[in-house]
Amino acid sequence: MKILYYTGWSFIRLISKLIFRIRVNGWENIPQEGGFIVASNHISYYDPPLVGSWNSRQMYFMAKKELFSYPIFGTIIRRTNALPVKRGVIDRHALEEASKVIQRGYGITIFPEGTRSKDGQFLSPKPGIGMIARQTECAILPAYINGSNRLWDCFLGRTRMSITYGEIISSEYIKSLPADKEGYHQIANEVMERIKALKAGLK
Repeated sequence: MKILYYTGWSFIRLISKLIFRIRVNGWENIPQEGGFIVASNHISYYDPPLVGSWNSRQMYFMAKKELFSYPIFGTIIRRTNALPVKRGVIDRHALEEASKVIQRGYGITIFPEGTRSKDGQFLSPKPGIGMIARQTECAILPAYINGSNRLWDCFLGRTRMSITYGEIISSEYIKSLPADKEGYHQIANEVMERIKALKAGLK
């Protein structure tokens, strides 16, 4: 693990556990080897580091390209495994970089909705996650984050901050779908349904 990555990983774990009393469910569903995708809902700017820290594998994540233009901050996120992506368009270079990470045997966090939900409600998934998964033929681990957009309520105990990992969407299922626009959308929709199910089962 990179030193800066590990430092941030440890700090975020400490703060989210001691101050916000985060609960993590479904540890047993995290693949122990090989490249894979963590697919999560997105309700807060804190979601990428939270998912990356509360995972037993070293993770990469995608961040909007504009963030990398800040000299100090851009350097920090690059060294903590962030990959730049252009928003609002199909960024094929970003998709290729994400695929390379998976092919090297790492995990990468992708938010299927493509952007942060400002009201906490689910947004329609984008096909990008389906394209990456189908091209790399990798498994997808659905995840649901709760409470990261309500830090004060989590601190006061009014709500529970949590990350729930669901059952893996196997690489066999991914490979069974066509490598075209229809297949990409089918994968993306299946992922979102799994995430919604995790929310519905949250206690």
